[in-house]
Amino acid sequence: MSSNDDRQAVAGLDRIGSLEDLDAIKQKVTAEEKSYDHHVLVCSGTPCRAADGLEVKSAIERELSSRDFCDRVRVSECGCMGFCAVGPVMIVNPGGYFYQKVTDADVADIVEQHLQHGQPVTRLMYSENDLDAPVQTVDELPYFAGQKLLALRNGGRIDPENIEEYIARDGYRGLHKAVEEMSPFEIIQEVKESGLRGRGGGGFPTGLKWQFCSFAKGNQKYALCNADEGDPGAFMDRSILESDPHSVVEGMVIAARAIGANRGYVYCRAEYPLALKRLQKAIDQARAYGLLGEDIFDSGFDFDLEIYKGAGAFVCGEETALMRSIEGQRGTPRPRPPFPAVSGLWGKPTILNNVETYCNIPQIILHGGEEYASIGTESAHGTKVFALSGKIKHFGLVEVPMGTTIRTVVNEIAGGVPDGGKLKAVQLGGPSGGCLPEEKLDTPIDYDAICEAGAIMGSGGMVVMDQSTCMVDVARFFMEFCQDESCGKCTPCRVGTRRMLEILQRICSGHAHERDLDLLEDLAATISDASLCGLGQTASNPVLSTIRYFRDEYEAHIRERRCPAGVCRDLITYRITDECTGCLACVKKCPVGAITGEKKQVHTIDDSLCTRCGVCRSVCRFNAVEVV
Repeated sequence: MSSNDDRQAVAGLDRIGSLEDLDAIKQKVTAEEKSYDHHVLVCSGTPCRAADGLEVKSAIERELSSRDFCDRVRVSECGCMGFCAVGPVMIVNPGGYFYQKVTDADVADIVEQHLQHGQPVTRLMYSENDLDAPVQTVDELPYFAGQKLLALRNGGRIDPENIEEYIARDGYRGLHKAVEEMSPFEIIQEVKESGLRGRGGGGFPTGLKWQFCSFAKGNQKYALCNADEGDPGAFMDRSILESDPHSVVEGMVIAARAIGANRGYVYCRAEYPLALKRLQKAIDQARAYGLLGEDIFDSGFDFDLEIYKGAGAFVCGEETALMRSIEGQRGTPRPRPPFPAVSGLWGKPTILNNVETYCNIPQIILHGGEEYASIGTESAHGTKVFALSGKIKHFGLVEVPMGTTIRTVVNEIAGGVPDGGKLKAVQLGGPSGGCLPEEKLDTPIDYDAICEAGAIMGSGGMVVMDQSTCMVDVARFFMEFCQDESCGKCTPCRVGTRRMLEILQRICSGHAHERDLDLLEDLAATISDASLCGLGQTASNPVLSTIRYFRDEYEAHIRERRCPAGVCRDLITYRITDECTGCLACVKKCPVGAITGEKKQVHTIDDSLCTRCGVCRSVCRFNAVEVV
């Protein structure tokens, strides 16, 4: 594809070489926006696509095509707005009107009432409950009240495949400042002053990492981006790449300028097709506009970038395993030192940061590190993005200032556990994280505070669990994941995680002894101390945190051969109580015919036939099936 194919028409402009060129594009986009009566932004992120969001966009275009004012309305795709629980969603400008759960059947009303006659369709707007007035604009949504959008600032606001819309929101101005007004040393000092720490899980100071690499000797250096994101329940990086890929590209070019690199890679898993498509589009456009490649901003600075598709191995999220994978080798970690800042990709000085870290960089350079550092707390600056999932009312993406409590995120922003349920635990940090009970929800979002509580910040997955969750089963699930994803290079991780998994399986099946708890803790300490990389070093965290806070559940499994949550099949027996009305629903749904009884008579379950599938509990409308 030629550069002319990627570059949209800008009068008299072959490539961007100055701040004036950026201003010209911004003015052009602003003028185009004013030329339309309405601009409809339909979310095309993965969650809304899964809810038929693209079909809604097509329906709007079809409806408009039959009307004589269609040329006064612009319809475009945008990235994820974060409020995934109510998708498909859209914004109508001017005014920022927010529509939720839109279907094809709603399109005619939106076009007729709003786009043609200027009357918003209130029935499609969000309200907390039936008694509250609908919230009309996206800025008024309670979901965003406690948030501060920096990394997610462009989600839902721009077409992610249009570089000019990114430029119109001050995109690439931070890069211009870094190239034309700052030395590499000054860039690093600004990042250090911001207090930005790596958002990929480790929390290492970003500016310090860059400084180490800038001091390293070598004519060839590399800037890498980790977009592998393998944690179950995490989708922050994917969403940013789908919604605002240019922010990552710009951040990487600034980083390359700071350390003296002229080559970079984004390591992204192949299971993210939309993210890969939009990132490649952004790279092509940036190269076509002269913002990537040779002589960026006519400064003599060269840096080019390409994507490397990973095969989905969780261990390749570890920096040295990721680099070996790019080199064409098996993705296994290597001992450190030397650290990648001194000897990384192909033995050359290399920095590696994740997607969220890079997309903060342009704003830090443009507005100053001091302004970024003013957000958050003394020990943790800026904001953090979390992917909320599990037993939560409003799942999706949130971005909050550091220091915000977990309780605020779960209860005030995300609406708490739905349907009157009671929260039991919040799992932070993915498979390497920990499970914090309800009494620990006032822990602030801070690297040290979360670690002290028994979890880790991780990349930002936050899974909410209610009372129906068995914490022993949760620990077993995450240990099974880590054991399966272990690369096998070091014995403590390869063998130790398998032994821990076997013990957890014994506990869940009712064949464990009390000494197994001590053995779990001993194994955890050994694996943590002796494993080669972060996967093994942190694999025990879910087990240790659940033993620490939910030891009574482990003891019930071991001493009483009972699963209090009714999850572990080998430890539960179902019984039908006198509340049964004899409706026959469970009789009809039981897959093995274990339930018998006459209509309007209390039914019974034959325990010798029952497979503990739980179907009877799920279909009973009278709560007449209990676990004993």
